[in-house]
Amino acid sequence: MEKITLFWFRRDLRLEDNTGLFYALQQEKNVLPLFIFDRNILEKLDDKADARVEFIHTQLAEIKSRLEQKGSSLLIRFGTPEEVFQELLEKFDIQTVYTNRDYEPYAKSRDSRIDTLLKGNRISFLAFKDQVIFEPGEILNGSGEFYKVFTPFSRNWLEKYRQTKVQTLETPNWKNLFKTSALPMPSLEEIGFEKTTLPFPPKITDEALISHYDQTRNFPAQNGTTRLGIHLRFGTISVRKLAQVAARLNETYLNELIWREFYMMILAFNPQVVDRAFKPAYDRIPWRNNAEEFQAWCEGKTGYPIVDAGMRELDQTGYMHNRVRMIVASFLTKHLLIDWRWGEAYFAKKLLDFDLASNNGGWQWAAGTGTDAQPYFRIFNPDSQTEKFDRELKYIKKWIPELDTIKYPKPIVDHKFARARALDTYKKALEQ
Repeated sequence: MEKITLFWFRRDLRLEDNTGLFYALQQEKNVLPLFIFDRNILEKLDDKADARVEFIHTQLAEIKSRLEQKGSSLLIRFGTPEEVFQELLEKFDIQTVYTNRDYEPYAKSRDSRIDTLLKGNRISFLAFKDQVIFEPGEILNGSGEFYKVFTPFSRNWLEKYRQTKVQTLETPNWKNLFKTSALPMPSLEEIGFEKTTLPFPPKITDEALISHYDQTRNFPAQNGTTRLGIHLRFGTISVRKLAQVAARLNETYLNELIWREFYMMILAFNPQVVDRAFKPAYDRIPWRNNAEEFQAWCEGKTGYPIVDAGMRELDQTGYMHNRVRMIVASFLTKHLLIDWRWGEAYFAKKLLDFDLASNNGGWQWAAGTGTDAQPYFRIFNPDSQTEKFDRELKYIKKWIPELDTIKYPKPIVDHKFARARALDTYKKALEQ
């Protein structure tokens, strides 16, 4: 059997500035890149026209083509990671497996199982930091504990960033790639999925846009955000390169990258937040969970234009503007008193840039249940949010063409009544 080293792609679908791949190619010979379409993850996706799976498939085809230009290829398998590694152990004499770390609960348990399997075969499993600037545990408070509040975390993060001078990695040693002819690639249909019509945002770091980000980011009618969420989620761009641009051009944009790492840290230290409130007392809230009202929210038919525009944008594009995400989440949890977990699950199903840590953190922030959350008594008024951020109704009219007609529904709840009900419900639950 031929001796090889494996590099396992996961949330790092790029060849440049990829830490694990770089070190594999620096230190080993016959490096064969691998990607596993993980059956454990894919079987949980109800919609077989899931654009995120298509996005991954597209990126892999591009990586595979570029590797083939270098005389190698990409090995792509469909199955559980245990099944795939068991099969590869029988086919190759694997020396070492390189990869980049992931901090989600499933990923950590998966890697632990693969590490055990490989150790049983006397194979090293080497994992590197790649999808973050600082890992959970690198930014701690004076007592050596994780931060529960964002502002001191971000101060510490920035100070450490300036001291560390985070570097991007040079070009890997491509000569050490495993030499092979093109390997087969399963079609989307072969892994149980199908193509969609959703457009993917381009992988462009727009420096002009980033330099004005603090002035444009809150206005959904403007092209004021980078739309790089999906690329950060699947690692098609390097967070180190993006942070360098942000640090040079716009502190507000850099702050968004710090929020991303704050929520990753919260999830890593508190895996229970996946299905429970970070603040346990908030699990006592008696959510109304009216299914008809939830459906109206999902379909963008609440009678609150800024909310409905956001939900329709999400449904039609797989994207929702960040300011509007906060408005629709506040509306669901406060105006309708529907459990934040319902909204979080809906976003998880629809968002192209879905990231467990950020989605969970954002929803718990809006509901008041999370770490460093929006206090429960602060409730967004959809009308005043519209007045501030979409005064000319350009965003709203783009998604609600029937706005000024009888076809557009009346509000499903009165704002003043809903606000008072939410305040009363939260207050009583927290006083128990």
